[in-house]
Amino acid sequence: MNSSAHALSRSRRPAFRLLVVAAVVLVAAASWLTTRISARAAVPPPAAGWNLAFSDDFNGPANTGLNRSDWLYDLGHGYPGGAPNWGTGEIEETTDSTANVYQDGAGHLAIKPIRDAAGNWTSGRIETQRTDFAAPPGGKLRVEASIQQPNVSGAAAAGYWPAFWMLGDAARPNGAAGWPGIGEIDILEDINGRSSEFATLHCGVAPGGPCNEFNGIGSGERPCGGCQTGFHTYAMEYDRSVSPEQIRWYLDGNNFFTINATQVDATTWNNATHHGFFVIMNVAMGGGFPDAFGGGPTGATQSGVPMLVDYVAVYTSGGGGSTPPPPPPPPGNGRDAYSTIQAEDFDAQSGTQTEATSDAGGGSDVGWIANGDWLQFNNVNFGTNAAHQFSARVAAGAAGGVSGLVEVRLDSRANAPIGSFAIANTGGWQSWRTVPANIAAVTGTHTVFLTFSSGQPADFVNVNWFTFGH
Repeated sequence: MNSSAHALSRSRRPAFRLLVVAAVVLVAAASWLTTRISARAAVPPPAAGWNLAFSDDFNGPANTGLNRSDWLYDLGHGYPGGAPNWGTGEIEETTDSTANVYQDGAGHLAIKPIRDAAGNWTSGRIETQRTDFAAPPGGKLRVEASIQQPNVSGAAAAGYWPAFWMLGDAARPNGAAGWPGIGEIDILEDINGRSSEFATLHCGVAPGGPCNEFNGIGSGERPCGGCQTGFHTYAMEYDRSVSPEQIRWYLDGNNFFTINATQVDATTWNNATHHGFFVIMNVAMGGGFPDAFGGGPTGATQSGVPMLVDYVAVYTSGGGGSTPPPPPPPPGNGRDAYSTIQAEDFDAQSGTQTEATSDAGGGSDVGWIANGDWLQFNNVNFGTNAAHQFSARVAAGAAGGVSGLVEVRLDSRANAPIGSFAIANTGGWQSWRTVPANIAAVTGTHTVFLTFSSGQPADFVNVNWFTFGH
């Protein structure tokens, strides 16, 4: 919900927030049907065919903060360089104080908004340090939490905006510039203590566009009886094993809303979903979304009612969230444009070196890439059904102000690029993300050149692999 991406002023957007102490009991081990629970619940073990990629059950001592190797605290009223008030009009200042964000000693995380004597609000907003939670090609991603929404309603709840949501990994280095095209998936939002929830995908362009921004493609308000007084499980599954791909939302194991990839054009869908995400939980106060349902906070709004989170968990199925697609056929038999092409399998290059990579799957990447460097790949077969998409697995530890373009050219480095994307610091030379780009339609067999251009002489990117899509 808050992000530079949300640096846009939205009058009414079912978006972002989460983090509440919850307790949930998973009833069938072989199924994802989860039910309400009381007290403290363990992170559910992965069902058959799934793997646990990340979890936290918030079992730390009372009044302690979070593990900062897992969680990043958002501070202030917006991302550095981003829109004020997180782009949504909310008024709270987010802090890392244990007055606002703390473990309660009973297995829960609490995110508590507080109003001081002068009428100023503080609250909490946290993000996972990891940004690589992704559905692998042909696989699935499930993000789930057990949460109790702030137990407040009526006039006392005016302005409360708890949320559990996700942003595309491209938001992390630049304050969410590029929103909503980079993708936002809101798993739970409630406003003004209405004992309901909203689920939303934000994508495309704003305002308007294929995803009806700033509202997004949403479920509308759905009833959530007892969500203020007890723990419930809120989950999202992004399924790339079906055609068309789907995003499904669940409340206590019941699928209440589904979006199919065919509801928008392929470019919009791929740009919003075919990459890593990070998870966000927060409780905002005020802003465009509560304003659409009566406004707040007001003098009657009650201070100090937390969202409680019992656990949060990320699961993947079909090879792991950041595992690349299967390797291409041997170069002697030509290369399939729609399989993974490992960067180190070039036929010729200039200015680069290879090194071991820590990215999923291991192996090597190509690094030390700067302006004017290039990689050449012979006999890449695009077939007769034209490719319109290109994506690459990249990482960058470039200094501030250093960025560049990854470009695709066909048959000669002197030809104009058919597509490109920009890349700046991603958090480190082994901090990997998959970045998509549109390309001009391509069929047939070609020599593919990856060329690299920058206005600065410094190295600006590493490349692990790339692929094409229709």
